[in-house]
Amino acid sequence: MSKYLVIVESPAKAKTINKFLGTDYVIKASMGHVIDLPRKTLGVDIEHDFTPQFSVLSEKVKTLKELQAATKKAEKVFLATDPDREGETIGWHLQRELSGGDRKFYRVTFHEITKSAVESAFHNPSEINIQLVEAQQARRILDRLVGYMVSPLLWKRVGKGLSAGRVQSVALRLICEREQDIAGFKPEEYWSLVAMLLTKKNILFKSELVQIDGKKPEIATRERIEQIVAECQKEKYTVRSIEKKEKHRYPTPPFTTSTLQQAAFRQMGFTADRTMRIAQQLYEGVEIGEEGPVGLITYMRTDSVKVSAESQSEARKYIAEKYGQKYLPETPPHYKSKKGAQEAHEAIRPTSVFRTPESIAQYMTRDQLKLYRIIWNKFVASQTMPALFAVTTVNISAGPKYLFRATGSVVLFKGFLAVYEEMENNGEDDKEKVLPEMSEGENLTLKELTPEQHFTLPPPRFTDALLVKALEEDGIGRPSTYAPTIITLIARRYVERLEGKLVPTNLGKVVAELLVKHFPDIFNVEFTASMEEELDKIEEGGQSRVEVLKEFYHPFKIDLAKAETEMKDVKKQLEEKTNEVCEKCNSPMVIKWGRFGRFMACSNFPKCRNTKPISTGVTCPRPGCNGQLLPKRSKRGRTFFGCSNYPKCNFLTPDQPLAEKCPKCQAPILVRTRRGKRVKCIAEGCGYEEERQ
Repeated sequence: MSKYLVIVESPAKAKTINKFLGTDYVIKASMGHVIDLPRKTLGVDIEHDFTPQFSVLSEKVKTLKELQAATKKAEKVFLATDPDREGETIGWHLQRELSGGDRKFYRVTFHEITKSAVESAFHNPSEINIQLVEAQQARRILDRLVGYMVSPLLWKRVGKGLSAGRVQSVALRLICEREQDIAGFKPEEYWSLVAMLLTKKNILFKSELVQIDGKKPEIATRERIEQIVAECQKEKYTVRSIEKKEKHRYPTPPFTTSTLQQAAFRQMGFTADRTMRIAQQLYEGVEIGEEGPVGLITYMRTDSVKVSAESQSEARKYIAEKYGQKYLPETPPHYKSKKGAQEAHEAIRPTSVFRTPESIAQYMTRDQLKLYRIIWNKFVASQTMPALFAVTTVNISAGPKYLFRATGSVVLFKGFLAVYEEMENNGEDDKEKVLPEMSEGENLTLKELTPEQHFTLPPPRFTDALLVKALEEDGIGRPSTYAPTIITLIARRYVERLEGKLVPTNLGKVVAELLVKHFPDIFNVEFTASMEEELDKIEEGGQSRVEVLKEFYHPFKIDLAKAETEMKDVKKQLEEKTNEVCEKCNSPMVIKWGRFGRFMACSNFPKCRNTKPISTGVTCPRPGCNGQLLPKRSKRGRTFFGCSNYPKCNFLTPDQPLAEKCPKCQAPILVRTRRGKRVKCIAEGCGYEEERQ
């Protein structure tokens, strides 16, 4: 009989901490939430202070029985679920469900799965933080009220299988409004002027027009730039001034959830969901040879940039050994977290800087290594000295009216750039640009004037990285919600990923327009951000859960009642005409939206109920199969293409099929990769691939 039971959320985490605890401990995994609101009903008693009506999830009945059996054999139960609101609530539910007898329950939290962190947590156990539970329940009830009371309206007026969400719908609004900005954007023409000049030592360099009569040039037409070029060709070019100064570039803080998702997308093309799945694996433990499972990074859901004194001390030791004392700041750097950050957490960092990416590369998957490397590099760089540049600025007079400027920089000391050279800080890069030696008053020779035409660009479409950044800046959601929000938008077919960009579908635009029109107080950036602040106040003990829910529900109820009568049916608006004719009644076929996406249906509905999937027009490449490749959706909302003869033929591809033979091996089809920029052959061993717009 074991003395102690430890309950964690995942088997991987259980396996990793098992080696730190003695034989007196039995470790079990709850596999996430065991108890939650019911799926088929609202599960909230609105009339009695929004009391939640929790029940055991049907798929977790067996898990709960196993935990109950293990609890009966233990003197003490340690709840070691994740250190956040969700983890606290899972622990709270389990304690209520498993309590009984004389056994005691303890809450243990650790932000990294290392021997010292785990042992410290078990030597200093605490109790469930009920304020964290209250904040989680408030969020859960808010989301349930919105989802279960607004979604049925969408089913009636738009189509089955749709949903609304407190955070999800605001994110959709941002994406749709960005698309409107792009569609309505009118580019404006402007010109710049580059002068290639020779020094007296006959060395050529580049300069750019920066002032006309002491003001920034605003050149909007070809006629104006031609006039300026004509005047500049007649002028004498003289070095007016030379300014030389040293400039520091400082490292940025270690990663938070948001900045990690942004960097992983920019550098490796990882979606937010992919980044978090890999980070979870690194946190819970990776098999490192004879060491067994090792937690490689700290907890990956955080908005804090704080790091422990122990980790800083270890980093300083590594930096001194690897790069030398000159790379060490006099005192360990400290970074300021954004307002409202959960300072109980740390930033995302390696659990040991001496476990370098190179030293454990053989034990990780390719994706794990890529993500671990940027986390490791970012943390070590954040503890290193700033980089130092020598910056030279040369101002050049072209007569009394025009001023050109040339700028060069030389790295004097690489500092943190020796560790981490990601392009940051407004897109600056660190390539040296050396100017030739010149002296003030020196006459220069004009070699060439090159006018360049430009047009202002529309705002960019959101990528995963840009949307996460916008959500964080606007205070919408929290670290744990960014990736699930994007997954939901894609799964509901409100948004598609096209060449890495999040583009609203026609369905998404219609849903966003309806929700914003009929629920202006709820699906509002400022309101959603303020609600996040209210949830934080509940966590801090400064606000009551019931008060927050009542303040939300009163205006929401009014909007809901009006929408019930005023929201129009838009199903016809979403239909798309086709050139196809129904083979059953000869009526035109139209494309409709259903709970599983777009499909083709007879326009003579309900008299004729003929439907069929939308074909890509590409025949299945399997020998002897004449099926058509059809777009399908996975449970996570990803599009793939499968054969219409499934399950007889199980051919599928994640990439867009093209009805083109491979020019190298004559395979029957090619595919366009997910990011849309390359076309390749599907035949194993062929290797044909080409860049294509």
